[in-house]
Amino acid sequence: MKNSSYDFLMVKDYLLLVFIALLLASCGTETKEKEATKITRPNIIYILADDLGYGEIGVFGQEKIETPHIDALAKEGMIFTQHYTSAPVCAPARYMFLTGRHAGHSFIRGNHEWRERGDVWNYMAMAQDSTLEGQHPMPLDTKTLAHYLKDIGYTTGMIGKWGLGAPHTKSIPNEMGFDFFYGYNGQRQAHTYYPLHLYKNRKRVHLANDTIAPHTPFPEGANPEDPASYADFTLTDYAPDLMFNELTQFVARNKAAPFFMYWATPIPHVALQAPQKWVDYYIDKFGPEVPYLSGGKNSYFSHKNPHAAYAAMVSYLDENIGKLVAQLKKEDIYNNTLIVFTSDNGPSYAGGADPSFFDSARPFDGGYGRGKGFVYEGGIRVPTFFTWPNKIKANTKSDHISAHYDMMATLADITGFKPGKETDGISFLPTLLSEENQTEHDFLYWEFPEYDGQIAIRMGDFKVVRQHLKNPEKATIEVYNLVNDPKELKNIAEAHPELLEKAADIFKNEHTKAEADRFVIPLLETGLLSKK
Repeated sequence: MKNSSYDFLMVKDYLLLVFIALLLASCGTETKEKEATKITRPNIIYILADDLGYGEIGVFGQEKIETPHIDALAKEGMIFTQHYTSAPVCAPARYMFLTGRHAGHSFIRGNHEWRERGDVWNYMAMAQDSTLEGQHPMPLDTKTLAHYLKDIGYTTGMIGKWGLGAPHTKSIPNEMGFDFFYGYNGQRQAHTYYPLHLYKNRKRVHLANDTIAPHTPFPEGANPEDPASYADFTLTDYAPDLMFNELTQFVARNKAAPFFMYWATPIPHVALQAPQKWVDYYIDKFGPEVPYLSGGKNSYFSHKNPHAAYAAMVSYLDENIGKLVAQLKKEDIYNNTLIVFTSDNGPSYAGGADPSFFDSARPFDGGYGRGKGFVYEGGIRVPTFFTWPNKIKANTKSDHISAHYDMMATLADITGFKPGKETDGISFLPTLLSEENQTEHDFLYWEFPEYDGQIAIRMGDFKVVRQHLKNPEKATIEVYNLVNDPKELKNIAEAHPELLEKAADIFKNEHTKAEADRFVIPLLETGLLSKK
């Protein structure tokens, strides 16, 4: 009897142990399955073109400029048809991307050359005195996307045009979260692709270029039909070549662990300067042209074949993107790399750029008053796509309404950092993953103090626009239905007073007075949206 009881207890204990083991194995399997479904922190490459219009690459309808590598990359991911910049010019667009703030809450709301320092537009003076370089700095307590990613273990790098501070301030890339920087510190120096120097981290790197100041006019008395007349505008060290070389080295150095690369290429911002092989390609394609002859501050550099040169710049960028993708695949990190391609604002009208010839903002208007510098669709809707193999379905499109200031929230969702409470964006990771639980914006918000003062608020299919806010006698009240009227030609404000009231409430809740006097629009402090 005693032995039977003992045997029974032994069997009971054995069965209990087996049950526990099976339970633990089940839990372990479930945990592993859950872990397997989590998103592995990817490398992130954010490519920000400069002044590239909505319709200037093939997958967005371009018919004259060839972009096969960009098009192929886009087709491997998801195209966003309704993605917006946060501002219609360089500096604020970059600030809002990096901080996740919209223009009603931003410190930087326009371009600010910080003229109080002296003759900041004098290229020779700047070359001799680096304290004249760069733009107005961001506040010391600014926390950028690079800070957050660095805090969770990313190696962070930036290549290209900064435009958000100045040397000898705390508002340079290496003080704002980036481990590595190579490129232009300031926007004004980026008005030539053959500068006297670039920056590598905190120090100037002097280049083998002569001193040809940006906006140097066409030589007086020279023959516009003689290629030799343009020799001064093509020098030795082409900045985009140098920057791309540093980019590829950064990727090679950091391939073993997650990295964030912010590639703020200055292309295709004028001046018209491009590798000759690409210029020749488009001369053959386009045929003879009327030369573009510069003559002052807003005209940049002359070019004998301006259309060919502009197209050449875009195709050169396309070629380098193809090289970058090839490198990622060779290094066996392409499948774990999220690549974002977008632009800082709509197409330029200056310096020989010709948005009419290229239909640069197609299907919108990209000319002066509608493209760069303005809050109409041609100035703020930008070509954007996201590629991430095995996560984002290939050859897909989304009409999700989003903006650059959503990137902070989206990358926080992807990588696991917690952004500050003051961000304005909404994560669109569900859209990228083709999930159905996407939160939509109630509105997108723009406020821009330049070009006589402007604001815009998009609410669903409708958009409220106010122009000439620094000139009360000319101030406009405009409402457009972007579905029925994408070119914003038919103002329906009188038929929609309810939209004006809704916009007034949004403005009241979202607008804060600009800290910098340059960005203050006096009428914005008087409740103008409720006035008719």
